Amino acid sequence: MKGYNLLATAERRRLGRACSQLWLNLREVGDANPSVSRTRYRGLLRAKTSLDPEEAVNLLRSHMASSPSKYDLLFRVLPVLSWVPSDLDLIAEEAEKQSARMSRGETYRVTVEKRGTGLRSRELVEAVAGRIDNPVKLVEPDWVVLVEVVGNWTGVSVVKPRATLNIQKEAYALRLKGE
Repeated sequence: MKGYNLLATAERRRLGRACSQLWLNLREVGDANPSVSRTRYRGLLRAKTSLDPEEAVNLLRSHMASSPSKYDLLFRVLPVLSWVPSDLDLIAEEAEKQSARMSRGETYRVTVEKRGTGLRSRELVEAVAGRIDNPVKLVEPDWVVLVEVVGNWTGVSVVKPRATLNIQKEAYALRLKGE
């Protein structure tokens, strides 16, 4: 997983087409040579972009607003700022390091997605939260600590909530705006 800086989810029966769709969309937003492939986990794609991963998500969001039909196979796109071995201490250490992006008093939430691991969500959340001094706020936090466990590797990202793209939710909001 190292080297990949985006994760995406899609319907597992259409992963090949979803890979192509994400690849084409990354090209259209300015990456001349993205790499997109399936993982061994159902419904999960990995991508490597030359763009900053947070900026790539924002560019994809803008692109989706003007071309929603080009996102019909994808569910979510998430930035990955760093990969660490799937070890509680290493994950918490990386989250603590990235939490320096937050200003004092800003709030955060820990979001965990797990695939191919025996680690428990609660222990991941507790390990990460135990290393970050900022206040926790589960609804509308200033920051999100994404912990994406993918087998032996875990993607850790401390990002603003808008740095993640929930395509289905945002496409629905766009449709409501248009009515």
